[in-house]
Amino acid sequence: MSGLITILGLALFEVVNSVDNAVINAEVLSKMGQRARRWFLLWGILFAVFLVRGLLPWVIIWLTSGELTMWQALVATFSSSPEVHLLIEQSAPPLLVGAGVFLVFLFLHWLFLEDKSYGLLGERFIHRHGLWFYTFASVILTVIVWFSIKTNPVMAMGAVIGSTAFFMVHGFKENAESVERRMLSGGVQFSDWSKIMYLEAIDACFSIDGVLGAFAFTLSIPLIIIGNGIGAIVVRQLTIGNIERVKKFVFLKNGAMYSILCLGVIMLFDAFGLRSPSWLSPVMTAIIIGWFFTKSLRLIKKADRESATENLITS
Repeated sequence: MSGLITILGLALFEVVNSVDNAVINAEVLSKMGQRARRWFLLWGILFAVFLVRGLLPWVIIWLTSGELTMWQALVATFSSSPEVHLLIEQSAPPLLVGAGVFLVFLFLHWLFLEDKSYGLLGERFIHRHGLWFYTFASVILTVIVWFSIKTNPVMAMGAVIGSTAFFMVHGFKENAESVERRMLSGGVQFSDWSKIMYLEAIDACFSIDGVLGAFAFTLSIPLIIIGNGIGAIVVRQLTIGNIERVKKFVFLKNGAMYSILCLGVIMLFDAFGLRSPSWLSPVMTAIIIGWFFTKSLRLIKKADRESATENLITS
């Protein structure tokens, strides 16, 4: 039951966190030929599920456990040996603190600097003072590094790596958004193959958020692969389905970001030894996303009623 709850939580988090990715995929696919679309939707799923979301957790475990070779790390990720799980648990704090910093920075960047539908009081005010993001991020990193040095110096390095990874990924995303605008405007012509490579690169970039967030749910790589894989397949179905309907749920992004904040904080607490129960991350994710989903649904119904009233008056 615990494993099932974890998988469901991972899948839900992956889907909501990747809504932006689905929108980008749908917009770029609309400019591609039928053959290229079919190729991307078939082989793109295999690449997204088995290579990116399967390979990335293994690489992370290998990098954070200095005692394991690449092959040993691969075997360990699928091993049921208590000794192996103990080794992964012992090497987890640097991973958790780095991933926690990454996710907290991701939330703060969205809260301070990114355009959004304001879902909670205070978001508009904070957005108007967006430059404070860099102050908050710097102070938070300094505090985490300070306490990490006292607890475990390797954790301090993990926090710095998490910060570095965030700014690298953020830079890539900004460049990708620029490429997308040029691609969709028709100002620069791209071949279908170039567009496929662009979508795969974007998917790999978005998957980093999902994979790092997954470690707040579990350190079990098989569960991460299954949960994130199911989520990736659902995102592909949203891409070829009614993406315009998904866009109407304007607060889903808010739900994803507040979930990311909670997962990041949970990972930071876990890294410093304040362990949380295994059900907390999936249950909290479901509650937050469910609340913002309901909020979006009420807004859609209100808009539909206003539209119906306007049409009745016009007729």
